[in-house]
Amino acid sequence: MNRVIFDATLAALIFAATLPASARPRTERGNEEVRRYCTGDALTFCDGIDPGSLKMDACFKTHRAELSSGGRRAIDAYAASTHR
Repeated sequence: MNRVIFDATLAALIFAATLPASARPRTERGNEEVRRYCTGDALTFCDGIDPGSLKMDACFKTHRAELSSGGRRAIDAYAASTHR
């Protein structure tokens, strides 16, 4: 019985790994303001990176000086609200 559970779990993991990034479940991060003001910046500077990933955070950090003022403000406000 344990072998069946193991095999089913392994098959599910392999299947999930073969899905394109857009079809994989992701952790929702940010808020409506971040999505509204950072979408253009994400497409300009971080195209192809999953918006819910830590790689997106790193990309925004790398391009901080180039981000729109609205994007920077939204990120700062979100960061302040999550560090309380």
